Amino acid sequence: MLKVRVLDHPYIQVVLTTLRDKNIRQIEFRKAMVRLGRAMGFEITRDLDLERVEVETPLGVKTGGVRFKDMDKVVIITVLRAGMPMTEGLIKIFYNARQGVVSARRVEEKGMRADKTFDVEITYVRLPKISSEDAVIIVDPMLATGSTIREVLKIVLSKSRPRKVFVVGAIATPLAIDRVREVVEEYNLDATIYTAAVDPTVNEKGYIVPGLGDAGDRAFGE
Repeated sequence: MLKVRVLDHPYIQVVLTTLRDKNIRQIEFRKAMVRLGRAMGFEITRDLDLERVEVETPLGVKTGGVRFKDMDKVVIITVLRAGMPMTEGLIKIFYNARQGVVSARRVEEKGMRADKTFDVEITYVRLPKISSEDAVIIVDPMLATGSTIREVLKIVLSKSRPRKVFVVGAIATPLAIDRVREVVEEYNLDATIYTAAVDPTVNEKGYIVPGLGDAGDRAFGE
């Protein structure tokens, strides 16, 4: 089952507005992506299980509290290179997470097909061991046509079957959401897309409209 959470927290929407602005500099864009990743990480913790605990304060008084049961069972997989700044922010929340990377790119020189898909070139995959108790966070800032995230999901699921999958992007489209849903249903997953916005469409080059441009180029330079 796929759930979609569009995060309307004011701070997240302010950061998203900064990212959309074509006039901000490269370093400002990258820092904003880090901030977005951290803020979205707070929201993702709502889907982690809590357990009751008792602690003793410096005054020698015991009091009840909570902690995350599965904070040590999180794996973050970054789609290179665009996902790196968001991952930097997420790691500030999921500080014990194991990490993996998938280097993937749309083969844009071949153009977008009539069904709005691209060939995807995977050049490097490095994943930690993922167990059935783990929650996997896949970071891809722009969920545009869904071509890349679909291939990354299939690579991860060909090697493991995690307990939960979270797909984290700054902006998604209905098209990409539908393509993630196809994989989720095929593998019978418990999955959630976290995004700051769902924009309506992609243009003839496969870029999200209105979007924010190419996240990798804007974060690291063309």
